[in-house]
Amino acid sequence: MDIKTFGVIGSGQMGNGIAQVAAMSGLDVIMSDISLDFAEKGLATISKNLDRNVSKGKMTEDEKNTILTRVSVTSDLNDMSGVDFLVEAAVEREDLKFQIFRDLDEICPDHVILSTNTSSIPIGRIGAQTKRPGKVIGMHFMNPVPVMKLCEVIRGLATSDETFKVTMDLCEKFNKTSAVSNDYPGFIANRILMPMINEAIFCVFQNVGSPEDIDTVMKLGMNHPMGPLALADLIGLDTCLAIMETLHDGFKDSKYRACPLLRQYVEAGWLGRKSGRGFYKY
Repeated sequence: MDIKTFGVIGSGQMGNGIAQVAAMSGLDVIMSDISLDFAEKGLATISKNLDRNVSKGKMTEDEKNTILTRVSVTSDLNDMSGVDFLVEAAVEREDLKFQIFRDLDEICPDHVILSTNTSSIPIGRIGAQTKRPGKVIGMHFMNPVPVMKLCEVIRGLATSDETFKVTMDLCEKFNKTSAVSNDYPGFIANRILMPMINEAIFCVFQNVGSPEDIDTVMKLGMNHPMGPLALADLIGLDTCLAIMETLHDGFKDSKYRACPLLRQYVEAGWLGRKSGRGFYKY
């Protein structure tokens, strides 16, 4: 399958990162969001990231401008009718993703593969919203997308071999290392990561240690590049809560119960870096 035009739904930190990587690999990209202002803000973030690469001597100004010309933005989902492959990177809400995939199934031609950057919602449940479950697959990028090498590829029960091969080839084109997961809540990455983050939050909740000391233990004692609480702030505490709830709902196991402090922070609007306050102030 020859992919020339790549679609991205969502222009936030994950969406604009995916769009940047796709454009840097030579694909034309259409990036969509619920408002043109949001989409243009995502494009401005891509431009800022590329400026950083220019200043570090990793690319020329002309190369940066060429990459930017490959990215167009829109607030009209119908513009996705012209893409060959698509990644949905909207917020981690099952109802929202289901509606997006139902809409895309009507808009996109039958040959188009619909992938999702979901970090926890089973691919089979998303694919069941469409008439093309064989062409639905998970493509879970890591944050920040232009820097992190991993892409977790998740096959739903109905995902076809052809869809899987095209997706794996695309990971290679994006210069990503792929890891394949079967379709269980949280997949591999977040089934391991999120309970660790949740346990770190329980350590704050139960006054075992301060956020700074907990992160210091994990960085210097376990050689993690970033402490779990700082990482939670980077991911977004609302996203962390949504993933924990998906794990708890999917497995019905109390070990996946979200810490009450995590829920309290989210309800207070303390979402981490994006809101200016989480376990740290920004």
